[in-house]
Amino acid sequence: EFCSSLAGIMLLEVLLVLGTILIYFWFSKKKEETLPFKDGWWGQGQKPVTQEDTSVRPFKVETTEEELSDLFRRLDQARFTEPLENSCFHYGTNSVHLRKVVSYWKNQFNWKKQVEVLNQYPQFKTKIQGIDIHFVHVKPPRLPEGQAAKPLLMVHGWPGSFYEFYKIIPLLTDPASHGLGDEHIFEVICPSIPGYGFSEAPHKKDFNSVSAASVFYELMLRLGFNEFYIQGGDWGWLICTNLAQIAPNHVKGLHLNMASVSKLGLTHLLSVLLGQYFPGLFGFQDEDVRRMFPFLKKGLYRILSESGYAHIQATKPDTVGCGLNDSPVGLAAYILEKFSSWTDMEFRNLEDGGLERKFSLDDLLTNVMIYWVSGCIVSSMRFYKENFQKGIGTQKHEKVPVQVPTGIASFPNEILHTPQAWAKKKYTNIVSFHFMPRGGHFAAFEEPELLAKDILQFVEKVEKEQLWKKK
Repeated sequence: EFCSSLAGIMLLEVLLVLGTILIYFWFSKKKEETLPFKDGWWGQGQKPVTQEDTSVRPFKVETTEEELSDLFRRLDQARFTEPLENSCFHYGTNSVHLRKVVSYWKNQFNWKKQVEVLNQYPQFKTKIQGIDIHFVHVKPPRLPEGQAAKPLLMVHGWPGSFYEFYKIIPLLTDPASHGLGDEHIFEVICPSIPGYGFSEAPHKKDFNSVSAASVFYELMLRLGFNEFYIQGGDWGWLICTNLAQIAPNHVKGLHLNMASVSKLGLTHLLSVLLGQYFPGLFGFQDEDVRRMFPFLKKGLYRILSESGYAHIQATKPDTVGCGLNDSPVGLAAYILEKFSSWTDMEFRNLEDGGLERKFSLDDLLTNVMIYWVSGCIVSSMRFYKENFQKGIGTQKHEKVPVQVPTGIASFPNEILHTPQAWAKKKYTNIVSFHFMPRGGHFAAFEEPELLAKDILQFVEKVEKEQLWKKK
């Protein structure tokens, strides 16, 4: 009897230990699934004891005559270097073409007219975590009876700005007028990332993508949105991903036109080595194979040849930033090169970098001017250091899965292709993944209609099946 009761006690102990382990794993798993909100203070000096002013103030882009005459003086005094013969854009921005751009900038570009274009949509500023956040907020011109607008946060990247969304905004706020139906109508909010454009730059170190996501989450709540959609590419991809990890119960859907996965395992390595020969084994589709292989050329070599800027910005942004903030021509050369190769790698073979094949010079120079008049190039580049300085794969957000319904629009000329088979390891609830017919890195700027249609079909799916309630 003693033995059986001892066995009973031991069994009970084993069950208790197992139970404790299970409970521990259950709770730690639950806890791991969201990312903590980052409540920072990025203003100057000590955080004041008084309550932050949460008012939302109207904002307009304005420039003084002094600023413009200073710009023209600098453009007049630019020093150019002769490019190598037949080098096209292989060495970066070709200065033969740069001279033409600068000549257009001085003689034809009408900044005052572009300021009116920028001010056509309502803009605002509000203080969050100690810094002024700038955002564009466009409501639909009309709503069908009994229909509510769906709030959509759209986040840009580097070296872009809120202006990238100006052509897609009317397609989303007034889809019916553009032949896109009136089933889903959006209220669009496009903030400037802190340190970009007209958002104040953080005054303290460590402002990374999670900080930006926390600030934008606070912005959406302040505007009265409890449930909303989010969309992004470039840094907007990471900021929106982090926001979906911080507030999965508030984000109805996450739409991305770029998805990157930093936590790579053995299967990724094997798929890179063997995916070309056994695509089915790794869940690759024919289009994945076309975009990824030969991997040495389309993967490794491309990363090496296109990521020099990122290495500089992730280590010593302020050094190179000094020159760019002092020279409008240098700034244009640095920024426009990205609008060439990231739109289409083949554009490197053209003397004009193919810049005007997808964009007008007015649009390109408006974006450059946003960096120039706000003096934000250095703070925009620092964002790389804040995000990369602790090393890739070490951040908590890289380990937390995204459970929010996700839609991915995969554009063929994106710098690096991420197949759905890789993306779904991070984004566990992909409800829409489409290979887009054309376009590159700056999707909203290049192909607003393609992107708008993909966002609309994604939202239709999420709404129809109420997918956000099934997370």
